Amino acid sequence: MRRWLMSWLLLLLFAASAYGQQIIIDKMEPPNWWCGMNKSEIQLMVYGENLSNVDVKSTSKMFSVTSVEDAENSDYCFVNIKLDEEITPGEYKLEISNGASDASINFPILKRKSDENRYRGFDQQDVIYLITPDRFSDGDPGNNTVDGYLDEYDRSNPYGRHGGDIQGIINKLDYLVDLGITTIWINPLVENDTRFSYHGYAATDFYNIDARFGSNELYREFVDQAHSRGLKVILDHVSNHMSIDHPWMNSLPQDDWINGSKESHLNAHHDKMAYTDPYTAHNTIDYLSKGWFVNSMPDLNQRNSFVANYIIQNTIWWVEYSGVDGIREDTYPYVDQEFMAEWAKAVMTEYPEFNIVGEVWTGTTAFLAPYQGNSKLIDKFNSNLPAITDFGLRDVLYGYLKGENGLYDIYKVLAKDYLYADPSNLVTFIDNHDIERIMYAADTNWTKARTALAILLTTRGIPQILYGTEIGMIGAPEHGLLRADFPGGFPGDKKNAFSENGRSENQNRVYDFIKRLLNIRKLNSCLQNGDLIHYPPGTDVYVYSRRNDKGRVIVIINGTDKGALLNTAEYGDLFQSPVYIDQLGGTEQDYSKKIILAPYDIKIIKAKY
Repeated sequence: MRRWLMSWLLLLLFAASAYGQQIIIDKMEPPNWWCGMNKSEIQLMVYGENLSNVDVKSTSKMFSVTSVEDAENSDYCFVNIKLDEEITPGEYKLEISNGASDASINFPILKRKSDENRYRGFDQQDVIYLITPDRFSDGDPGNNTVDGYLDEYDRSNPYGRHGGDIQGIINKLDYLVDLGITTIWINPLVENDTRFSYHGYAATDFYNIDARFGSNELYREFVDQAHSRGLKVILDHVSNHMSIDHPWMNSLPQDDWINGSKESHLNAHHDKMAYTDPYTAHNTIDYLSKGWFVNSMPDLNQRNSFVANYIIQNTIWWVEYSGVDGIREDTYPYVDQEFMAEWAKAVMTEYPEFNIVGEVWTGTTAFLAPYQGNSKLIDKFNSNLPAITDFGLRDVLYGYLKGENGLYDIYKVLAKDYLYADPSNLVTFIDNHDIERIMYAADTNWTKARTALAILLTTRGIPQILYGTEIGMIGAPEHGLLRADFPGGFPGDKKNAFSENGRSENQNRVYDFIKRLLNIRKLNSCLQNGDLIHYPPGTDVYVYSRRNDKGRVIVIINGTDKGALLNTAEYGDLFQSPVYIDQLGGTEQDYSKKIILAPYDIKIIKAKY
């Protein structure tokens, strides 16, 4: 009896031990890959339980396992695979064993879509329209409230969820085409299951669209719908941080997966010149690249090779899955720059026609320019980053609207373009989702605001306008009010500014002017990619021309509230024709000797002969 009891106990202990080592697989990221990709060596991140010291085998020679690497946490492991050049689409099985338990998981390999509209990049021929999706249009009220999500739907709360979604943007694509937009940039759409994150910059899942915006499939449909109308799409991407509510924070794969910890970490300093400063102290860079942007957004450690692989693969996965045309990279200088150079190179190698613009929030040209790839200013690193945000031009345009500077300051900023590797590949703007709107900065002075918009849409660079700029939305400095709802985009709205009849007289005045400017830009290729020649605005009258082999357009801006007289003889051979056509008004004018300018006047002219 005693011997039988002992055997039974040993059997029970063995069974319990075996059960305690049972492999459980919850998911794998990336969830799939594609045939024919340049990147054919993939690091799979497997989530589950009892994943330490596992053996992983592939059942196909086309899909080989090169190595398996343990995470410090047994809830994860990393499986390195290599895809054969001749691999075909299908489900490829991985068999996983730890000696006590076996499991398997399928990894789909898909066929790449053959579509010339995908991955086209963006350039000076484009005009970017920036959308904060929660505040633009609610096309599916059924997803305003989703069970289990932390943030609640509440349009009365400026920092709550208002219900805008992907379907709402799809519904307004024709509106954007009619306005003259060519490219759409949408603030991040990935899952943000955290508090006060309607803006999308605090991810809790890097591979799935937030259910309150729609689904992965709907996002892909949106991109296809945009492409079918000739519109391009820019993906807003974040390599720097995630949400404090990301599941990783409950069970970090490795101790150094993030910089610091929830309890003890550096707070980010904003000294963005630290990477290019020849005298910078090492800890200055640490505060920039390892500091948490805010306490609710843990800083990812890209010096960890597994984190680096994860981010690069995730970026390429989204581009390939959706077919987007470019990326706007958030908080660019706050990330380890060696990694960012590797990241940009990997993306651009996979998609050579692509474009990436990095958000570098500094208005000082000498600090801004080195972040663009192939910079002539530094030899510390090459960022491989094609485009950057032109905060330098933005700051002086904003200062002009505020009455803090004149047009000569705009001239001086553009005169420093020799510092850039490629000044044509700068994204220009006056406002965006983070900074005061144009009309707020101008204190609702539309006459002055229109001069700044005219410069934005006729000078060099790739112009970007914020949703609602075309109807003169004012907003406020606070983010929740700055990112106000577009009137008419939501059920129950009393006015619909998406239609001419629904707009007020003032809204139509702004809309018609911007639409006219966009059409002038579209019809004159020299305003898209022509050489810029400008003259010092000594009396705050700024004169410049854009010229290419297809034509020449002259722009004249009176930046003051007083009339002015322009003597054309002072501009050499700029005014060669006696008769010019005013592109804004369509009238013919004789500008052979002088041009009379009204206060805040704008003339965009083209020689008749």
